[in-house]
Amino acid sequence: MKPRQLTLDLPFRPALAREDFLVAPSNQAAVALVDQWPDWPAHGAIIVGPPGSGKSHLASVWQQKSGANLQIAASISTAVVPDLIAGGALVLEDMDQGIGDERAVFHALNLAQQQGGHVLLTGRVPVASWAVTLPDLRSRLNALPQIAIEAPDDAVLRGVLVKHFSDRQIAVGEALVGYMLLRMPRSLEAVRRIVAVIDSTAMEQGVDVTRSLVAKILEEEMAPDLFKPES
Repeated sequence: MKPRQLTLDLPFRPALAREDFLVAPSNQAAVALVDQWPDWPAHGAIIVGPPGSGKSHLASVWQQKSGANLQIAASISTAVVPDLIAGGALVLEDMDQGIGDERAVFHALNLAQQQGGHVLLTGRVPVASWAVTLPDLRSRLNALPQIAIEAPDDAVLRGVLVKHFSDRQIAVGEALVGYMLLRMPRSLEAVRRIVAVIDSTAMEQGVDVTRSLVAKILEEEMAPDLFKPES
């Protein structure tokens, strides 16, 4: 007897390509920030959250909406800033992981303000913990609104698991979802990857998705770097 297909009790919103972004209490403030653009209270905003919380996914949603360029903070330089901000919007990812040129970030924020554009910055930890040594940049960052995304709770992880299975036309029961939640890494990126591995393995072997198959994948076949979290 095939397992009952679960229904979702949390809303989804379109995100990248065929993916969906799940709106939940842990991220609703950040989602509201994206929805409010371009009516932001400042020329920039900051989203912070732990690995796997979905901040990079949400930044990509804003990138699509605003037509922003995307730049990893560690590789930014003053020379490329005018081109990056020329379209009026820029995403600067991983600000807490190192900044290639602090003056370049300061310059980007200034240009955004002068041209009526916007810059969205992301990081794993709050701004106060970023290794910023340029006083002017520190002051500018402290003045920007900062929104925190919390780690996904069981309701979010459950919803995303079911959604990814549904996207692949795989029916799953509550028992299997509960089994997975107790044993897999607790991040949205982990959910995406494990469902992809389960699907590909089942197709290659020509078998149904069962608890025994999932257990084998989780306990025996998972490479240590499979669940490398998103930034």
